[in-house]
Amino acid sequence: MAQPEYMLIAHGTLITMSDPNLVIDDGGLLIRNGQIADLGTMDELNRRCRELPNLRTLDAAGKLILPANICAHTHFYGAFARGMAIPGEPPRNFIEVLQRLWWRLDRALDLEGVRYSALVCLVDAIKHGTTTLIDHHASPEAIEGALDAIAEAVTQAGLRAALCYEVTDRNGLDGAKRGIQENVRFARSLATQPSAHLLAAAMGIHASFTVSDETLDACVEAAGQLNLPIHLHVAEDPADEEDSRRRYGMSVVERLDAHGALKEDTLCAHCIHIGDREMDLLAERRAKVTHQPRSNMNNGVGVARIGDMLARGICVGLGNDGFSNDAFAEMKVCDLLHKVHAGDPRAMGADVVARLAYQNNASIAQCFWPTLSGSLTIGSPADVILVDYRPFTPLHAENAPWHLLFGVHGGMVTHTLCNGRLLMADRVLLTLDEKEIAAKAREAAKRAWQRVANM
Repeated sequence: MAQPEYMLIAHGTLITMSDPNLVIDDGGLLIRNGQIADLGTMDELNRRCRELPNLRTLDAAGKLILPANICAHTHFYGAFARGMAIPGEPPRNFIEVLQRLWWRLDRALDLEGVRYSALVCLVDAIKHGTTTLIDHHASPEAIEGALDAIAEAVTQAGLRAALCYEVTDRNGLDGAKRGIQENVRFARSLATQPSAHLLAAAMGIHASFTVSDETLDACVEAAGQLNLPIHLHVAEDPADEEDSRRRYGMSVVERLDAHGALKEDTLCAHCIHIGDREMDLLAERRAKVTHQPRSNMNNGVGVARIGDMLARGICVGLGNDGFSNDAFAEMKVCDLLHKVHAGDPRAMGADVVARLAYQNNASIAQCFWPTLSGSLTIGSPADVILVDYRPFTPLHAENAPWHLLFGVHGGMVTHTLCNGRLLMADRVLLTLDEKEIAAKAREAAKRAWQRVANM
């Protein structure tokens, strides 16, 4: 039997982000075969680790030792939109943003473009300390094999990701069927690959306004047969809600529930234009909600009633909707957006934001990986980051969230570990060649941009 592999992350300020939170000065973390095996002060760990075989030590040198970040909703395929100019007048509303940008860009992707749009996002994730990502993909001209292309990139990076293909009727019934088949095929392929433990599958649906009853039912049926979570956009824009009430005589949330799509492992992105009845229904079904404040501000679609959802016991987490993988930036914007929207400096607060980003994001990720805790706790997967932040005011368990929001940014991350594997050390990527990926991504992006221009 092989000897266990141990790594001791030593001499840092350990912030567990557990409930209750712990801050341990001159603390350390022991990793055994990819899991957190022990933690405490260095005096304690030095005594307990003295006789361990095969022990490697990583000196944190006073940096923060934090749980790695989780992104509860993202779009790798959107990476190539950076710097892209939409011809003509700026879009007047969200539907025009979809029609003139995203629904052209996704159609312009081939499998190589799919792979490299994922890789550039994964580089960004490692550099900024995000190790778990829940992606929602679309590439109507390259459906078959798209999830494999992304999975290969994720595996190369050494990260953890849950993948799905966006099912929609906007590309015809055949496109919708092929989207369902891609989700089913990918999920079944993972079941036969024990080594793919960092990958997971979901049934992706775009949104209520782009799927018929027949397509929605087919998605729900396929997800039920394979026990897959459902991942979709819900009431991101008023148009989604208006469409559902006009065509079906009920709200988006009510329609999803009527078709059996709302369950404990349903991931509902955005949920901006929902009312009390819909929030009560989400709470009753224990569906999960993801909040993407930077994207919502950028698209001008409104502000979700996060406080009201949390008060009802709804699990609300934080995603980025394809923005950068600096989770600390998303946390800051979340706090500031809700303060200015409410006209109240007491709104949201760093403690609430931290709950969304750590405990609630972990609950969402547990739909795919039940042992993922989003915290530094014994028995959890060793997803850990070191952050070069030197506080000049007292740092303790109660005020740690405020330090994260007002003192820390993603560029301070120096080391990233996923499942105990070191992916970045001293800001040097160990699994991905950023320069090569960027060069190949530029070529793939040029081809995609040209296709968009010709549409």
